Amino acid sequence: MSRIRDTFAELKRSGRGGFIPFITAGDPDLATSELLLIELAAAGADIIELGVPFSDPVADGEVIQRASERALRNGVTLQDALTCVARAKQQIDVPVVLFSYFNPLLQFGRERLANEAKQAGVDAVLVTDLIPEEAQAWTETLQQHELDPIFLVAPTTSGERLVRIAQQARGFIYAVSRAGVTGARDEMTHDAETLVRRVRMVSDLPVAVGFGVSTAEHLREVWRFADAAVVGSAIVREIERLKTAPDLVQRVGKFAKSLLATT
Repeated sequence: MSRIRDTFAELKRSGRGGFIPFITAGDPDLATSELLLIELAAAGADIIELGVPFSDPVADGEVIQRASERALRNGVTLQDALTCVARAKQQIDVPVVLFSYFNPLLQFGRERLANEAKQAGVDAVLVTDLIPEEAQAWTETLQQHELDPIFLVAPTTSGERLVRIAQQARGFIYAVSRAGVTGARDEMTHDAETLVRRVRMVSDLPVAVGFGVSTAEHLREVWRFADAAVVGSAIVREIERLKTAPDLVQRVGKFAKSLLATT
């Protein structure tokens, strides 16, 4: 039974949109990342994405690139990210998506990743640069270990590839709000709504929208046409800004709560 599917079912029953914050494992350090997972769950996160630091995060904007660089300077690895999840999951029940580029996972090994991720309490794996045409062995292995394979779709994704993704994806589909890299933006693009409509034509999975979602107004706009909103760069930027503050965790939690404010 997919805990992510259960989460979206509960969101639908309660008539509200989901909130999916993103942080990078090891930024500013692993102990803080563990505390941030716990704090974000308490702040109202429905699902949390935990990024695995990578040396060439080409899909990410400067804010998340810098977070990866800081974590890599700390020597943080995929194994560390899994340990971070395992420790946090002793105190939280919010589903966690492991967000990674393919290379670290490939080096780790497919069977080993699926087994250790499941043991750590990971609920899903999103691989930014693994295309559906080459993903079948990975998606099958993840599903055998009751892990949801999450796929990205973009406004430039062809109809044929959307169908292929719909056939392999589980949990939810992550719709990129616009072409380009991650990063907070002042305005959401209409491309996101069009993309969500296209996804719904080929899949009944929930759709989460990310890339550029950075304010409470953005969340409300996304919730109008999608099932959840992903907030990455805006939160990671707060972590960067507060990295030497002794109350970083509490202040990031306060920022997360502000995104969910309805007034």
